[in-house]
Amino acid sequence: MEAFDGASDRGGAAGDAERPPAVPAADGAARARTLVRLQAEPPVWRFDDLRLRRYHAADHDTVLELHREGLAQVGLRPGDGVYYDHDFFRMEDIYLRNDGECLVGERDGRIVAMGGLRRADLVPAGHDRALGGYVLGGPEPAVAEMVRLRVRPFAQRCGYGSAIVAALERRAAEFGYRLLRADTTELQGPALALYLGFGWTETRREVIGGIVNIYLEKPLR
Repeated sequence: MEAFDGASDRGGAAGDAERPPAVPAADGAARARTLVRLQAEPPVWRFDDLRLRRYHAADHDTVLELHREGLAQVGLRPGDGVYYDHDFFRMEDIYLRNDGECLVGERDGRIVAMGGLRRADLVPAGHDRALGGYVLGGPEPAVAEMVRLRVRPFAQRCGYGSAIVAALERRAAEFGYRLLRADTTELQGPALALYLGFGWTETRREVIGGIVNIYLEKPLR
């Protein structure tokens, strides 16, 4: 069993427990909690009453609905130039192979959170992303994207988003990635605050369909 400070620790020895920093303000938790690795492969973590595990094919309908619910909550919808969900229909190729990961968070046996990690060359960026497309292989195999951070509205402000970011950062380091990238929008203030709370840096902004898209990155080594 491995306990570690998911926000920053990279190499804690098994069994070492550290006091993590307070969960970033985006999740609203004032108390510090520990993300505990229960199983190496396939990965399983525990965070308070949340169990994080790898996505299974049987989860597809639930995670797609969770994704759509999360974007609708901030007013993002199909056709706006930012929304896309084509990757949910290629989960094996984009997330579960090619050094990627997709985690779901269960509370009381129900999926309430999720997040993904994928090679940055597998899905187009910017304006082209909403148009679909999948290309295996590319110029940046050492770069990964953190995507699909979603938490059910009734389960927000519990620190679950922070737990998923911490777990995915650990997975990215295990896969040998040197740089993480992500993007969000001005409409998703809590997501932006979450990334910044984990030491990510905003690199640029781009207007897509009238929506301001914000790009961030974080070096891992």
